[in-house]
Amino acid sequence: MGRHRKTYERGAWLEDERTSSTVLGPKIRSLRQRLSLTLDEVATSAGISAPFLSQVERGLARPSVTTLMAIARVLGVKIQYLLDAPREERYVARGDRLTFFGFADADNRFARLTQVTEGGRMEALLVRIPAGQKLDEIAARAGEQFWYVLSGTVTLTLEGKTYVFREGDSAHYESTDAHHWHNTGDRDALLMWVGTPSLL
Repeated sequence: MGRHRKTYERGAWLEDERTSSTVLGPKIRSLRQRLSLTLDEVATSAGISAPFLSQVERGLARPSVTTLMAIARVLGVKIQYLLDAPREERYVARGDRLTFFGFADADNRFARLTQVTEGGRMEALLVRIPAGQKLDEIAARAGEQFWYVLSGTVTLTLEGKTYVFREGDSAHYESTDAHHWHNTGDRDALLMWVGTPSLL
């Protein structure tokens, strides 16, 4: 019992050692920040205390299955997204294990190309934008973004000027520059996003 350093909140504790707190905590914190939610807002909606959620994010406590499901619901993701531990080595992501996930109230889908590590400074994602849909922001914090269009037709509005992108086109700009993407084609557009600091 002592080796788990448990802080009880609700329900039975996760005993699967694959659910590493050093991976789970940063995932929850980064996703919460991406959604511009405070500790208090997420904790209140999930029915837990803000200090406990802070401990989870810092890897000092592990949530129960019930609590983790509540946190995932508030953050708009499936619990499996939070539970997925890095596969094989921390440097490897296999294409046949690639899965897309989404956020609440959004049709856009994302797939991780890089592993989540504590203190990571860069991240790469595949972003699928349905026809006619916009992607206003995926990173509001200061930093750099690089986009590469894999398929489809999209427009980028950057600092008030509009650019049309097709397969093979790319863009690189500061996250603080006013921008948004819009799929102006008649089919899904697939883009690769690389940015710093890490998003998720």
